[in-house]
Amino acid sequence: MSRPNIIFIVADDLGYADLGCYGGREADFGAVSPVLDRLAAGGLKLTQGYANSPVCSPTRFALAMARYQYRLRGAAEEPINSKTRGTPLGEKLGLPPEVPTVASLLKNAGYRTALIGKWHLGYPPHFGPLRSGYEEYFGPMSGGVDYFTHLSSSGQHDLWVGEEEHHDKGYLTDLLSQRSVDFVNRMSQGDAPFFLSLHYTAPHWPWETRDDRATAEQLGAGIAHLAGGNIHQYHRMIHHMDEGIGWIVEALRANGQLDNTLIVFTSDNGGERFSDNWPLVGGKMDLTEGGIRVPWIAHWPAVIAAGRTSTQQCMSMDWSATVLAAAGVAADPGHPLDGISLLPVLQHEGAEFARPLYWRMLYRGQRALRDGDWKYLRVDEHDYLFNIASDERERANLAPQEPERLQRMRADWERWNVEMPAIAPDASFSLVYTARNMPQR
Repeated sequence: MSRPNIIFIVADDLGYADLGCYGGREADFGAVSPVLDRLAAGGLKLTQGYANSPVCSPTRFALAMARYQYRLRGAAEEPINSKTRGTPLGEKLGLPPEVPTVASLLKNAGYRTALIGKWHLGYPPHFGPLRSGYEEYFGPMSGGVDYFTHLSSSGQHDLWVGEEEHHDKGYLTDLLSQRSVDFVNRMSQGDAPFFLSLHYTAPHWPWETRDDRATAEQLGAGIAHLAGGNIHQYHRMIHHMDEGIGWIVEALRANGQLDNTLIVFTSDNGGERFSDNWPLVGGKMDLTEGGIRVPWIAHWPAVIAAGRTSTQQCMSMDWSATVLAAAGVAADPGHPLDGISLLPVLQHEGAEFARPLYWRMLYRGQRALRDGDWKYLRVDEHDYLFNIASDERERANLAPQEPERLQRMRADWERWNVEMPAIAPDASFSLVYTARNMPQR
């Protein structure tokens, strides 16, 4: 079999249960995610998969490198704030071009590469997709942008082609989907396999559907949209993304590329204001399950049998390692991967393996370790111990009943943490809303 094409799709702030295939509720117009539900039914769905971070740009560092994000200074920001664009601080907050990435490794191995969508790993001229292995780029460089005006939260226009600002009319989710269809059509005419990173901004705020252009004009730079939105708009935003993914699937099918294309779908972190994380507690910015457990769908008809579900524990960087393994591309010896390939899990039923997962956050001094059924968690200097297999909502703290287990897992986390660079003293976190804006979880 020839080397597969790879399309890696990342939603932004999608909750664990927002998709129908993960138990999500139907919207007032019907199914929210019929295309993704079909991809899951035709491939593999993971129920115990995680993001590398509960906030966007740190996870994207891990996805890019297949390594723990903590190894780079830029990832200490939770997340990189658009206000750093063009500042001295902004010159050191990004993905250094000399660091090998999944895209650069694949490009060097003969893959055609493109990033369409959100970058959020630093600004030109110091950083950018074209400096980190992508031949083509279309999308916003920062975190959130308006879907129609394409303004960032700092009020600057933020839509690019390569390293040139690009003004385009249209709803951003659709622009990203259409560009992706064009890339698939063009690449299908050549002999080389392709790697497409499709990083949607949906369903991240502002709360705008295709019908909400007037809202964009009213918001200006106030795109956090704290006084707007509802679950109905939120469902529509997911549905628009899902529909665009359907266009891409059809393009693959029309070009005879679907069977040997690995499509991976996930979210960069847990859900936010209008998301559904049931049965999990918490969301974006939290190391409780709702902040880090995310959907993971893999579709590859030539390799993955349809209708499979796996409880394999994994995180974002493992899927980056999986992409390299699927393409038969080795890591750079000077930058060994922290991610572990899940290719055997994709290929074979019952190939699950033990995979301890570690996290830390500057925000609220959080730390976490998931190991088997158990999870060690610290928030605001309080240590907790949960059996996730029996208590996914993390309501029954077993630390008093299992002091020795707590001590072992805490020591394990401490040993891992020593291997990571310390959090930079000038690192910061950014909260879009607090209890002043709405009741907290």
